[in-house]
Amino acid sequence: MPTNKEKLSILSEMISFAKIDNRIKESEYDFLFSVAQQLEVSKKTFDSLFNTDVEHVIPKSQSDRLVQFNRLVLLMNVDENQEPNEVKRIYDIGLKMGLPPGAIQQVLTIMHKYPSKIVPPNMLIAIFKAHYN
Repeated sequence: MPTNKEKLSILSEMISFAKIDNRIKESEYDFLFSVAQQLEVSKKTFDSLFNTDVEHVIPKSQSDRLVQFNRLVLLMNVDENQEPNEVKRIYDIGLKMGLPPGAIQQVLTIMHKYPSKIVPPNMLIAIFKAHYN
């Protein structure tokens, strides 16, 4: 389980990503709040993150990085509307997390083949494993 600092960083990064178009849609807020609940972050703390800067912490383990990358992909697609700047931003975030560029690009390409653009976890893992070997 991530530390409190890591949890707030995860959520803050996701909120920042959701704000890329200068607004948070209800579907995005609901998704973000569901992640906060999974991370056991209170609604009050979660809501405060929309107006507070939090130190960014890159997840330590590769699996935590993949989970965060997948959360961001899901968030990007929750409103069923992808903007080119969202795709570029998620790519850049993946690079900053140390994920292989080819794997990031492959996920962003292949997601269009799945319902609601949700890449199955086993496929996501297979893509990244292939790029690490």
